[in-house]
Amino acid sequence: MSLQWHEFANKDELDLNLAHSIAEQLKQAIAERGTASLAVSGGRTPAGMFKALRTSPIDWAKVNITLVDERWVPNDHADSNERLTRENLLQENAAAANFISMVNESATPHEGLAGIELQLNVIKWPIDILILGMGDDGHTASLFPNAIELEAACASTNLVAAVTPPAAPHQRITLTLPTIAQARNVLVHITGTGKKELLNTAMQEQKAITDLYPIRRVLDQVKSTAQVYWTA
Repeated sequence: MSLQWHEFANKDELDLNLAHSIAEQLKQAIAERGTASLAVSGGRTPAGMFKALRTSPIDWAKVNITLVDERWVPNDHADSNERLTRENLLQENAAAANFISMVNESATPHEGLAGIELQLNVIKWPIDILILGMGDDGHTASLFPNAIELEAACASTNLVAAVTPPAAPHQRITLTLPTIAQARNVLVHITGTGKKELLNTAMQEQKAITDLYPIRRVLDQVKSTAQVYWTA
C-alpha cells in the first residue's frame, strides 16, 4: 500500500485539478472498455469539484455514476448524498450520465440490500474511479469505528453492506471494503490541516490498532496506489 499526495494552494485549485484527473480517467476507461464508472462520496467537500467536473467534454452517456455510501433517507432529503450529487454533478454535460441510486423503498438498509445489489449490477465491476472522503473519526465511506456491522462490511464478498453509525445520524448503506479496494483508481479527497494530520497518523499507526481508523483498513487493501488530493 502506498499513497501519492497532491497538495494545492487553495480549494479552487484542488477542485479543478481533481476534476481534470477524473475526466481524463473516465475518457481512458471509455476508450479501453466502451463504458466508464465513477463512485462519489457526499458531504460538503466535493461540491466545487462536481461543478468543475460536470462541464468536462466526456461522452457522459457512457458513464455510470453511483455513490460510495448513502444515508437511508429519501433522495430529496436534506441529508441525502444522492440529492447533493444530482444538484451539483448531474447537471450540464454530466446530465447525460446514468446514475444508480443506493436507496429504495425498503424500511431499512438491511432490508434493501438485495435490491441495491441488483441495481448496481449494471456497472462493470471493478469500478473505474472511486472517490473517498474521511471523517474526523477516521471513517471512510460508511465504515465507522465501533459500528456493529463494521467487521461484516470489511469482510463481505457482496458489493454493499448496511451500517448503523454509533453516533452519526441515519442508518447507512455502503460499498464494502473489498468492493472499494478493488477499484481501478482510488482517490482520497480531503481538506484542512486536521484531516491531513489524521490521515498521516492513521497510516503510521501499527496494524494492531488500525480498527480505530477504517480509512487505514481500506487503504491497506487498495490494489493500486491511492491518490490523495488535499488543500488546507
